[in-house]
Amino acid sequence: MTTLVQNSLIGLMLAGTTALPAMAQDISWIYCGDAIDPVHEQYIAEWEAANDGWTVTPEVVGWAQCQDKATTLAVAGSPVAMAYVGSRTLKEFALNELIVPVPMTDEEKAGYYPNIVGTVTIEDQQWGVPIAFSTKAFYWNKDIFEAAGLDPETPPTTWAETIDFARQITENTDAAGYGLPAKTFDNTMHQFLHWVYTNNGQIIDGEGNITMDSPEVLAALQAYKDITPYSVEGATAYEQNEIRAIFLDESVGMIQTSVGAAFMLQDTDINWGVADLPVGPSSKGPGTLLITDSLAIFEGSGVEDKAIEFAKFITSPVVQEAYEGGGAASLTPLRPGPAVDAMVEAGPYWKPFVDGIEFGGPEPLFTDYKGFQNVMIEMVQSVVTGDAEPADALTEAAADLEDYK
Repeated sequence: MTTLVQNSLIGLMLAGTTALPAMAQDISWIYCGDAIDPVHEQYIAEWEAANDGWTVTPEVVGWAQCQDKATTLAVAGSPVAMAYVGSRTLKEFALNELIVPVPMTDEEKAGYYPNIVGTVTIEDQQWGVPIAFSTKAFYWNKDIFEAAGLDPETPPTTWAETIDFARQITENTDAAGYGLPAKTFDNTMHQFLHWVYTNNGQIIDGEGNITMDSPEVLAALQAYKDITPYSVEGATAYEQNEIRAIFLDESVGMIQTSVGAAFMLQDTDINWGVADLPVGPSSKGPGTLLITDSLAIFEGSGVEDKAIEFAKFITSPVVQEAYEGGGAASLTPLRPGPAVDAMVEAGPYWKPFVDGIEFGGPEPLFTDYKGFQNVMIEMVQSVVTGDAEPADALTEAAADLEDYK
């Protein structure tokens, strides 16, 4: 198995990357994106003013390169103090001793929505500070529903209804019933996990045991098989954003996607609705995959303790509220509060994105996340294409995941 360290060393040798360690009084921060958010600029200045002699130096790196750059520098022995990373990678970083723990108090944990802290927790220890969060909800085209003979104001609430509605749309209109992404792309795995978590399923438990080969997950995979005939043709050619584009073109009746689609739809003439994700037979309530990005504190910068202090400050409730309500307005809030209540009241489409959190689940943490992701994608594709039956595909995938936990 190729490890994070091996991958990074290869990249380092190819790129010839070199860097100097962070200065003793400076917190270097690999900041993903095209520019620093004005909210973060404001609060960096505020923190520096309150911490005499300390500076924070963000380095803006594009989304496609930022995590790889942080990894490469850490493996080379010249780590930045802090970097924006997908929480899915924290276990791999931790086991390679590239990052340090970021302990949270009970009070800090209690401030977040349920299950958020679980996205950065390995064996009861936190390894990052959540900074960005996304959930998904269910969208439907009301005009397509009406053309199919369905009540345009009543979306499906269960998987069985979703499959039946998709069948009626496919049979009675020119649109596809459902948008099922199954391309070789990370969000194919993400989309399947929404079905897992809306049926009280689990992939791996807190002790690192693979628990995927279960009735709850099998039901999700069977539902994928059942809805495929009424989904977009050739689902393995599409990823989530491409499915969203088909919905915006009014060529598919139902999809699952982020709140960003609601912002796009408001500027169109499409007659649409958004609701909680439909649930499976074992569900305890509305669910969703909880995807977080985090600030990871790297070992060896010499300023680890101060970097932890700053990371908690820059993600504190006041700062985070301003960040989520500004340029990062498409992010689901990490914490409940009056600002969230006001946001939902002003934009009711937000409600299902918050509703699913209580029974949602995290991106499973594996030591080789890409290996895990590939196994999940191959499993989904084998069922969607008809190359494997759900039970056989699930059992094989669960066994394969043992190599990556």
